[in-house]
Amino acid sequence: MQSNEAPVSMEVEAVPSEPSSASAALPPKPIFEPLKAHEMSDGRVQFRKVSVPPHRYSPLKKVWLDIYTPVYEQMKIDIRMNLKGRKVELKTRADTPDVSNLQKCSDFVQAFMLGFDVIDAIALLRMDELYVESFEIKDVKTLRGEHLSRAIGRLSGKGGKTKFAIENATKTRIVIADTKIHILGSFANIKVARDSLCSLILGSPAGKVYSKLRAVTARLAERF
Repeated sequence: MQSNEAPVSMEVEAVPSEPSSASAALPPKPIFEPLKAHEMSDGRVQFRKVSVPPHRYSPLKKVWLDIYTPVYEQMKIDIRMNLKGRKVELKTRADTPDVSNLQKCSDFVQAFMLGFDVIDAIALLRMDELYVESFEIKDVKTLRGEHLSRAIGRLSGKGGKTKFAIENATKTRIVIADTKIHILGSFANIKVARDSLCSLILGSPAGKVYSKLRAVTARLAERF
């Protein structure tokens, strides 16, 4: 049995959407200036203290102005030498532009205390990707007596030739202070220099280390 009713079509009228008056009435986004160092710490002064070893006291007196000038004038960090405590004290100021400047200056002064020249250590203030890594010969291999002396001699080479070759090839700076070794450079370059120094400590001849160093630095140059 068929129904005589005609099919009813359902049509929906499209109503044009009107822009909401609420979004149009929103105020423009505020623009805030970045917080300064003293504002991030709620106005509290932040300190750092770096101890001065006895053998670096006289060199510090000679180059004090070279250390004081970039820290105070460029990084806007107060610095003073505490003669009684034998420490270099650093603190933030109201006009310190960046909160990280205090740590950079602390690393700069600490690098000088480890034995780096001011010209080399000042790169820590200008570049963010530089680090100082320290290790001892006994961390690589336990050596005593003449064996230890010969290992230190292999690290330096005749007239410092081996040390300078590793520095120039890896773009790092190396300080050999008795049995402690300090390396200043970028992360990748420090790794290459450390591997070369460890090979020398373990007894590899300098010629073999040079050839391996040339191959590694060539690969690094192609990568970057």
